[in-house]
Amino acid sequence: MKWYAIHTRSRHEKQVDLFLSERGIETFLPLVHTLSRRRDRKKYVDIPLFPGYLFVCAEKERLFDVKYTRGVTRIIGTDLDAPTPIPDKQILDIKSIMESDVKLDPFPYLKKGRMVRVKSGPLKGLEGILVERKGHYKLVIRIDLLQKGAAAEVYISDIDPM
Repeated sequence: MKWYAIHTRSRHEKQVDLFLSERGIETFLPLVHTLSRRRDRKKYVDIPLFPGYLFVCAEKERLFDVKYTRGVTRIIGTDLDAPTPIPDKQILDIKSIMESDVKLDPFPYLKKGRMVRVKSGPLKGLEGILVERKGHYKLVIRIDLLQKGAAAEVYISDIDPM
């Protein structure tokens, strides 16, 4: 069983997640708890970390069920006919960050930068790219197939260069 990225209709990630779970397919939809500001009120909502995408862990034979689930537009792949699996390490890194109490933000995909490993703290063992923004350091974890990333705040003292 491998992880695959699924592209969904706009704002249908949670519905597709529910439909696939009902069919017995393992899914992973990383959500970020954020403040939504409307004209008359402020409210905390859970939004997808990667809007329009969710991940499924399935055997290649079950991908037919996934593809024809209501709300799914396509299974992401480098070939037109063949879906491309996502490396387990990338999914495990995102899951590790989601399980910690670290503030998480969507972040543009980075190709260049300094690769580092977290040596201590709640993200110990994770590898990613170190960036600085407004005096704060962030560890960017990439999902190569989606060309997207997620950034978690880290202390510079917790980082080792690779």
